[in-house]
Amino acid sequence: MITDCHVHIEPFHMMKPAVFAAMKGEHKDFARYEAFSRSPKEFLKYLDASGIGRAVLISCVAPETMGTGPEVNDWIAAYAKENPKRLLPCGSVHPRFTADARKDMESLLRMGMRLIKIHPPHQLLYANDYLNGVKELETIYRVAEENGVPVMIHTGTSVFPGARNKYGDPIYVDDVAVDFPKLKILVAHGGRPLWMDTAFFLLRRHKNVYLDISSIPPRRLLEGFPRLEMIAQKTLFGTDWPGPGVPEIAANLAEFRELPISDEAKRQITERTALEVWPE
Repeated sequence: MITDCHVHIEPFHMMKPAVFAAMKGEHKDFARYEAFSRSPKEFLKYLDASGIGRAVLISCVAPETMGTGPEVNDWIAAYAKENPKRLLPCGSVHPRFTADARKDMESLLRMGMRLIKIHPPHQLLYANDYLNGVKELETIYRVAEENGVPVMIHTGTSVFPGARNKYGDPIYVDDVAVDFPKLKILVAHGGRPLWMDTAFFLLRRHKNVYLDISSIPPRRLLEGFPRLEMIAQKTLFGTDWPGPGVPEIAANLAEFRELPISDEAKRQITERTALEVWPE
C-alpha cells in the first residue's frame, strides 16, 4: 500500500486571503481541490485514481501567517473519520499560542491524530526553541515521544506571505533528535532547496530522523540526495499536493518511479517506511 505522507487537504475558508491566493496560484481547476476539502468521499476516489492507499493530511496552527487557529484540528479530525485507515490526520499545537500544551496535546491524541506538525517558518520559531525559553515546545515533543506519535518538522523555505525562512534550517532539528531520542522525527521537504546536505547528515547521524521528500520534484531528487538508496529505509514518499507548483499526485508518483534507483528502494520509500512510521 502506497502512502503519500504529505497532502494538504485543508479548510481553505480558514486561511487568510493572501495565503488562499498563494495556495490557489495558477491552478486551473482549484475548484476541484476545494470540492475535495468538502467531501472526503470524493478525495478517496481521487486517491484511488492516483494509486495511493493512504494519505497523511497535513494541517498546522499558524494564526499569524496562515490564519489557521486550533479549530483546524477539529476540522481535520472530523474529515479523517470518513476512513481512518486511509486518511491519517495531522494535528498541531502552536507553542506560543497555547495556555496548556500538555492538555492540548492530550486532546489531539484523543482525536486520533497520527502525526504532530511543527512548522518553524509559519509558526515563527526555531525547532529547538525550547532551549530558548519556549517550554511549551518541549512539552509538545515530550508528549508525542511518550505516546509514540511522530512529529513532522517543516524544513526548507516557504513562499507563503509572512513566512520567515530563517527558521527553516534543519540544523536545529539536531537538538530535537538528541534530546528526544525515542521520538520519530520527519524532516519535511528535506531542507529543500538550501539545506539538503544538512538534512542528509541528520538522517545518517540520528536513528530517529526520517526524510519526507514531498515538494521536491522527483526528477531532481537525486541532485539533492545522490545517495538516496543509502537512506531508503528512512525515506517517505510524499507530494505536498496541491501546494504551489506541485503536480498531481499520480504524475508525481509516476515521475518518482522513473528514477534510476532499484525497485527495492522505490518500494521501501513508497510503502515500507510509512508502514514502520504508521503501522496499519
